Amino acid sequence: MKNAPTLYLTRNGLLEPLGQSQVFSYLRGLSRDYRVTLITYEKDTDWADKAFVEKMKRECESLGIRWLPQRFRPHPKVIAPALSMIRMAWLTHREVKAQNVQLIHARSYIPAAVAMLVGRWNGVPFIFDMRALWPEELITAGRLRRGSLLHRAIVETERACLRSAAGVVSLTNAAVEYLQRIYPVELEGQRISVIPTCADLEKFTLSEGKNEQIEIGCLGTVLSGWFKLDWLVNFLAVVAERAPEAKMMLTTRDDPEKVRAAFKDEQGIIDRLDVASRASGQVPAVLQHQTASVMFYAGGEVSELGRSPTRMAEILGCGIPVVANDGVGDVAGIIRKYRVGVLVEGASKEQMAAAWDELVALLAEPGLADRCRQAAEEVFSLSAGTEAYRALYSDILDAPRP
Repeated sequence: MKNAPTLYLTRNGLLEPLGQSQVFSYLRGLSRDYRVTLITYEKDTDWADKAFVEKMKRECESLGIRWLPQRFRPHPKVIAPALSMIRMAWLTHREVKAQNVQLIHARSYIPAAVAMLVGRWNGVPFIFDMRALWPEELITAGRLRRGSLLHRAIVETERACLRSAAGVVSLTNAAVEYLQRIYPVELEGQRISVIPTCADLEKFTLSEGKNEQIEIGCLGTVLSGWFKLDWLVNFLAVVAERAPEAKMMLTTRDDPEKVRAAFKDEQGIIDRLDVASRASGQVPAVLQHQTASVMFYAGGEVSELGRSPTRMAEILGCGIPVVANDGVGDVAGIIRKYRVGVLVEGASKEQMAAAWDELVALLAEPGLADRCRQAAEEVFSLSAGTEAYRALYSDILDAPRP
């Protein structure tokens, strides 16, 4: 059903880097075939950039996207999401009625719960775009206790959304296998699409020249609670010892002082460590200048089965290998299949030194940048991801309504 009115719900902001890369990038393509209304939740720091706000308003208008930005309120911790959910439900119901919405695309759990409730009231199907295994991520980050009342409520919401959704989107095959084991009844006959976090590979491209100086980077948050910051400290300590001329660059929106505090005992790093935020448009140039990029997540936890790091798509797109750990979604499988990185076996300095030696050997291999780019194009291309969403939209909208 081409040109059908659709509603996209997300608690992320369109103005933040994740909203730009993982929401708006897809909507640029989908808006050619569907009339999109977009509800986002913007942080005050992003909303303060008036020039960028106006730029995004104009771009949405040019694409025919109705953007309805809301204020993101993080506090009080439990009450704020509840109030946000109530307002989101009211907005969703209003837009479903006013725009004759035919499909709701809900990004993550709270929007999916809203879409499920409003969809039942109005007979509108919804997509549960899980992104990751949120309740398990909260437990891993120490923000939720397994078996608590809140945990049980989230799990029951997950179960209901998986059962009621017209389609489910997962970031990884590993997460789908896990969900099918624990929810065999709810997922029987369910439409499931695996769409990893994609990158706009027209922006994240190979460097035109070669940087002779070694620069080890890390992109994105390291203070999230599910990033292994101690592993990063140990790896960079080895880099500082083995390659005294190497630069180290952390590109993150985290508080620089809090990040630097983790390195206070590593004097060989602290004077050579650059910690800075960059606008989303500057990130490709930052990556193109680097030799390798590090990403360590809480591998081995159930939460990590659903993780598809955005940074991996962007890094590989620029022809840069990754240094990562096993047990994180489909990451290890991609690294092994395409030989585009190094898997670290543990946190010790000895294991980090072994990983560094392996990285040095990998960097000497001819064709490494091209292999990284090929992996990005085959696994993470934005065009493939957009087409997968378009196929799911079409399948749901063209199906007979019960």
